Amino acid sequence: MKPRTIAIIQARMSSTRLPGKVLLDIAGEPMLARVIERAKRANLVDDVVLATTTDPSDDPVAEFCAERGYNFTRGSLNDVLDRYYQAARQYEADVIVRLTADCPVLDSEIVDETISNQYSVISGQYEEKFDFVANRLPPPMGRTFPIGLDTEVCTFSALERAWKEADQKHQREHVMPYLYENTTLNTENRTLSTGTSPRGFRIALVNHVPDYGSLRWTVDTPEDLEFIRQIFARFDHDDFGWKDVLALLGREPELAKINADVHHKTLME
Repeated sequence: MKPRTIAIIQARMSSTRLPGKVLLDIAGEPMLARVIERAKRANLVDDVVLATTTDPSDDPVAEFCAERGYNFTRGSLNDVLDRYYQAARQYEADVIVRLTADCPVLDSEIVDETISNQYSVISGQYEEKFDFVANRLPPPMGRTFPIGLDTEVCTFSALERAWKEADQKHQREHVMPYLYENTTLNTENRTLSTGTSPRGFRIALVNHVPDYGSLRWTVDTPEDLEFIRQIFARFDHDDFGWKDVLALLGREPELAKINADVHHKTLME
């Protein structure tokens, strides 16, 4: 039977560098709506859930989701791992897809590609291949997709073990480091690196050739927001893909200068 796959998008209003960013306007829609609608287009995702916090500052996020009819849960402000675990339990997930609300050019095809590496299908039977699959991991493991297309996928059993055992601040705040940290990856082929973590989790990193990992398409600062607004302004529809953005930047390379100097925060920041 096909595993029930739930995309959980984390969102809060208290961003340190751009407060309230998840509800800021991008071409006539709040950024949060852009992310949710793009996630819903993924063929391998059975349901999309927004996971916000119980902090009063996030009441507008919950109210927005209720108005739009989007699935949402509320949980811990700082223990995001617990927030994910409780949402995954509530929606009976077998496979969890972690997305963030500051990635408004999220591409559903990349979401599907990442999920598809988590299991194999043989004679209609689904067989689990990895406990955790992502298309980006912190150095030295690396990324080859633009920042802003980030997708992480794990099994419920792996998430539950992390929820029970993870005791470091960054492990709780960033949800999945407990699964993959300190793993040595080997390149299985040009597009997939694999390994087993020190804690025994089977890990896979989806790669892209050529390497576009230096491109920044996420929203964490006013410069990022302006860049994304300029991208959306160039299209007369909202279902453009990441390769359409690449082509646009090839035609208008000056757009990438808008947020070229923004420092990307690490797990420990």
